[in-house]
Amino acid sequence: MSQITVVEEVPLNEPVLVEGFPGIGLVGKIAADHLVDVHGMVHHANVHCEGLPPVVTYAADNRALRTPVRLYADPETELMALQSDVPVTPAAAVEFAECFAGWYEETEVLPLFLSGLPREKDVSPPDLYGLTAGPADPRAADVDLEAPPESGLISGPTGAMLADALRRDLSAVGLIVESDPQFPDPEAARTLIVDGIDPIADIETPIEGLTDQAEEIKEAKEAFARRMQQANEESSQAEPLKMYQ
Repeated sequence: MSQITVVEEVPLNEPVLVEGFPGIGLVGKIAADHLVDVHGMVHHANVHCEGLPPVVTYAADNRALRTPVRLYADPETELMALQSDVPVTPAAAVEFAECFAGWYEETEVLPLFLSGLPREKDVSPPDLYGLTAGPADPRAADVDLEAPPESGLISGPTGAMLADALRRDLSAVGLIVESDPQFPDPEAARTLIVDGIDPIADIETPIEGLTDQAEEIKEAKEAFARRMQQANEESSQAEPLKMYQ
């Protein structure tokens, strides 16, 4: 059963919902958090589905406690975002997916489920791929999203929610972006927003802050790599010869 508690009513007609659970490169969370911030989205509802950890969170410089998973909405852009401060374990993903789908099945929401595809970073921009479940939705039909070049599997809460949408024959879009498998990847989140979310939702999102984050993380990763290289050069170590590989 859906357990969505409304905090503030927001007039919406046919919103696009962006799912922001943590995952590879934190791309979904970075994208959803950025959308909430730059569009000034309103805290619309709290999510109390089974499968979520029994914890509370709090924000910096704010004494108010809050639920770890929340819905935000913006009536001007007809945009919603699922913001999560916690991951959902694989064992709990199915319970959460059934609960959450029970809510958006009763609305005109088009959910966009976000996932990172592990790829080592290089100088080229990350590729973005699109997948669909259920009936074709006109909000996504005119957006030219490339299909993945190879077979794959989507796991975790994102995969569970897409599987539930497929089972219920509900319209849903899966956006997969190539992402850093080890570090937060704001560049991949930027690609999600500019090439996927904005065209489908028919909005324009400022992304200057994400560009700054990408440069800062790049510099931090390079500094980390230099420190690791120096440590390896200065310390004794044993390495396998790999004679049989």
